[in-house]
Amino acid sequence: MGFSFFGKKEKTPETDKVQGHMDNTGVNVNKCYGILDLKNIKTGQKSVSKEEAIEMAGQLLVDGGYVLPGYIEAMQEREKVYSTYIGEGIAIPHGVGAAKDKIIRTGISVLQFPDGVIFGENKVAYLVVGIAGKGNEHMKILTNIAEFIQEGEAIKELFTVKDSERIYRALTDKL
Repeated sequence: MGFSFFGKKEKTPETDKVQGHMDNTGVNVNKCYGILDLKNIKTGQKSVSKEEAIEMAGQLLVDGGYVLPGYIEAMQEREKVYSTYIGEGIAIPHGVGAAKDKIIRTGISVLQFPDGVIFGENKVAYLVVGIAGKGNEHMKILTNIAEFIQEGEAIKELFTVKDSERIYRALTDKL
């Protein structure tokens, strides 16, 4: 697939520090490979408005050090101009072009809403994937997400699984 959107970085002394801290669910919150950090995957979220879902996805990006807080507003603006729902139960909110200066580094967040979030008529997202791409990396990210959702039934399993590590593995083991 070329660009490794969900791919793993080579281990270095810094990235090898993944042993460490477990959260209260037993998830290793220090696990960080590439632009998808395990701590940025949240399962079992209660249904909210699409604006709230976008805010949540953006806040994970802010908290992860990927973007400045103003990027969330740019994500909301993008949604007003063009829906970020891409089909098959997935939305990919991201900022408008003018927000490029609010991106610190490329990263993503994944929110799972088992009961869905309405993104428009006949558009229900079960996975909301917030993205921030440095430079033109966002186009590569969008391409890889589009290829991933073609998995059909395999992707639908991720709409209700309770284990964030399972979503992480599904996205990273694919490559």
